[in-house]
Amino acid sequence: MSLFNQILGAIDNPNQMASAGQLAGIFNTVQQLSSTYQSNPEAVQTATAIVGKHVRSALQQKRDAQGEQQAQEIVHQYSSTGPSNQAVNVLFSSPQVQQIVKEIESRTPIPAGTIQSMLPALVPLVLNLLETGTDPQNPQGANSVLSSFLDADGDGDIDMSDAMQLAGRYLKG
Repeated sequence: MSLFNQILGAIDNPNQMASAGQLAGIFNTVQQLSSTYQSNPEAVQTATAIVGKHVRSALQQKRDAQGEQQAQEIVHQYSSTGPSNQAVNVLFSSPQVQQIVKEIESRTPIPAGTIQSMLPALVPLVLNLLETGTDPQNPQGANSVLSSFLDADGDGDIDMSDAMQLAGRYLKG
């Protein structure tokens, strides 16, 4: 099941945090980032997908080293539609941040300085999307969206960008 289908399933499940409003907040934040940093929305979606790939890797490492609960706790604590340098620092070392910036810069027209400024907004946004699978009555319990995200096939193809595009269509439809 795709990440977006997991999120839609969470929206339809009253035992999970996801809501159309939360999805709209995430989508609107991406649009605002495009405007704030004078970048086209497709470039910001690509940047979000690249950040998503790196977030997945970092959360997989946390899960493998410290357990599923630690990955869930990071998602729960740092998910937001607002910027958080702390979220970036919890997941990535300085060399990893530079690697992410270089990868985004090579695949989008967004300059490195702008990407560096956007990361504190993009990381919590990705985590917010993952938070949609959390049970509000039991936040420490299983999160189907996070599990699906972490247990992806490992082909490096994160459908975060597709999920953002589908979210936009879903919200307009």
